[in-house]
Amino acid sequence: MSKVRPILALRLLPLLVLALVAVSAQAAKTLDIYFIDVEAGQSTLIVSPSGQSLLVDTGYAGNSGRDALRIVQAAKAAGVKRIDYLLTTHFHNDHVGGIDNLVSRIPVGTFLDHGRSVEEVDGKNGYPIPYEKVIATGQHTVIAPGDKIAVKGLDVTVLTSAGKHLEKRDANANPFCDGLKPEEGESGENPQSAGVIVEFGKFRFADPGDIIFNEELALECPNNQAGKIDLYLTAHHGTHLSPRSVYGLGPRVIVMNNGAKKGGLPAEWKLLRAMPGLEDLWQLHFSVEGSKETNSPDLMIANVEDVDEGKYLKVSAAADGSFTVYNSRNKYMKHYAAK
Repeated sequence: MSKVRPILALRLLPLLVLALVAVSAQAAKTLDIYFIDVEAGQSTLIVSPSGQSLLVDTGYAGNSGRDALRIVQAAKAAGVKRIDYLLTTHFHNDHVGGIDNLVSRIPVGTFLDHGRSVEEVDGKNGYPIPYEKVIATGQHTVIAPGDKIAVKGLDVTVLTSAGKHLEKRDANANPFCDGLKPEEGESGENPQSAGVIVEFGKFRFADPGDIIFNEELALECPNNQAGKIDLYLTAHHGTHLSPRSVYGLGPRVIVMNNGAKKGGLPAEWKLLRAMPGLEDLWQLHFSVEGSKETNSPDLMIANVEDVDEGKYLKVSAAADGSFTVYNSRNKYMKHYAAK
């Protein structure tokens, strides 16, 4: 027996090594977020460590399918062959226009939205005609604040939808609400935007769609219903000045989904860049309206020329809360250690 046991141990050793390697590889998998350049619309591809995907918005229609092609290229880079969930935040052309071009190039599992448009579209009330045709071919769900989107490996919560927001009993008071009051005259699809919080372990990312002043104020004041986050995608492309209550979110990093001549306005950039505790603000484009003083360093801008190259920003996050931002234009990356 004394000779058999060492031989058995030697035989088992490779299996143990393989098991440890497999566990290590699983632990090293990251949540990957691709901020795709759709010329100051939105398209954000979220890929779970499980391989399942959530795409938020599809950019513009037309342009020979430009935005859909860019989404498919990002999906290919991520190893994604199917969009498991497609969330349309609202029904403006820069967010939903590319949908029919996209579904002709990559399959989609479930379509999510806030419900029918509150604006007249395609000469009628309801959904845009191309969107209505597409959702008739697959699964379709209208979402509400507090709903969960079942992406395996992630905790995805609907933050806002149809003019309503998440309400938590244990939300903390926001010290940046003092003196803020709602504005008059807000209406249309932007306030209806569906937004989400994506959590992977200790890492938290917020995508609020195109909510504007009053909706942000309601979400964040007097109590911050979203809680603290690590990564924030600017609401409404950085075109409509956010209330200072957004400071309560406390992100370490902001990504601004602006274009060369849309979004990234100097006043919005200054407000966001002055956020207490903010480490960096990355941009999809250099803003022509801004100056060097109201744009981030070129290293942190995906597209710096007027002639757009369609470069993306990618965030890879670990469950411990650490993450890395990568610029596909210049291959520059910056790591943010867990806190």
